[in-house]
This record gives sequence, C-alpha cells and structure tokens, in this order.
Amino acid sequence: MNKVNDILEKIEALEKELLEELRKTEDEVLYTIRDKKVRFSREVRRAHAVLAAKWTDYVYDSGVMMILTIPVIWAALIPVACLDLAVSVFQVVCFPVYGIPRVRRGEYVVMDRHVLGYLNWIEKLNCSYCGYFNGVLGFVSEVAARTEQYWCPVRHARPMKSVHGRYRHFFEYGDAKGYREGLEEVRKRFDDVK
Repeated sequence: MNKVNDILEKIEALEKELLEELRKTEDEVLYTIRDKKVRFSREVRRAHAVLAAKWTDYVYDSGVMMILTIPVIWAALIPVACLDLAVSVFQVVCFPVYGIPRVRRGEYVVMDRHVLGYLNWIEKLNCSYCGYFNGVLGFVSEVAARTEQYWCPVRHARPMKSVHGRYRHFFEYGDAKGYREGLEEVRKRFDDVK
C-alpha cells in the first residue's frame, strides 16, 4: 500500500501548489490583503460598481420557484451554526487533553466576498452564507480528521469517494501489528499542522 501513501503525498503537494497559485491572483486582479482585509484600487472599485446588477433585477430574474426555496436554504443555517458552536467547544475542551493541535477556524471560515463591488446586497448575503456554510464544514472535517487520527487511525477496507489530509497517517485495514506498535507515534504525528 505504499502506492496509496505516494498518491496521498502527491495530493498534499498539489494542494500546497494550488494555494500558492491562488495567492498569485492577488497581483493579477489588483487587490491587496492587509490585516485580513481585502483592498482594491480605486480604478477596480469603479469598474466593479459599473458591473453590479440591480438587486431588483436580480430578484425578478430569479423566478418564483427560486424565491420559494429561500426559507429552506436559510433554515439549514441553524443546524450548521449549532454544529460550528459544538465543534468549537469540543476542540477547545478535548484537544489539549489529547495533545492535538487546535484547528484554526479562521483558516476555513473566510468571509471576504461582501467587499466585492460587482455584487449587489443579495448576492453578497448569498456569498456570505455559502462562505460560512462551506467554511464550517471544512473546519468540522479537519477537527474530525484530527480526532480520528488520535482515536482510530485505521484506513477503511472499502474505498471512499474522498479522504481527508490526515488519512495518509492511518494504518492499513487489518494491520493489527502495525496498529499496536505504532498507535502512540501516530497519535503524536501532527508536526505538519503546528
């Protein structure tokens, strides 16, 4: 199963390369980030304002059926906010006991689309919703991955559609000897996130 480890390492390297490439966009689109705030040049802000759709046109173009789904969409925010709170408390209480480094929530929940001048207020609200929702799910996934690495770092017998970044530290399914001999080491293997 060394091939699986090789593939997981390549995925991790590609994710790092992707982050670097995304950071290069900053220069191409003429914005800067200072103190976690995005700043556009005056020229870009003016160009964005021209491209903003009127919110009334946006609502009209959406159609009745889309508008009727709004309560369902926003109702989903309640359990996600509860999940966000529960997982935040979970890691604050449990991770120090286990010796697991905390997940920085702010690296997952990024709220920056509301400054885009080419979005109307409804689009900004929608973008904030999606950024929060998906950010929380990514945050929760990383907290769960680190917890799984500590408590049950065993790969599954059946292939999964997607695996998290901690999976490369896990033992092969059925490797009882490796699990027993290496569990304590794997429980401490968080050097890559400190």
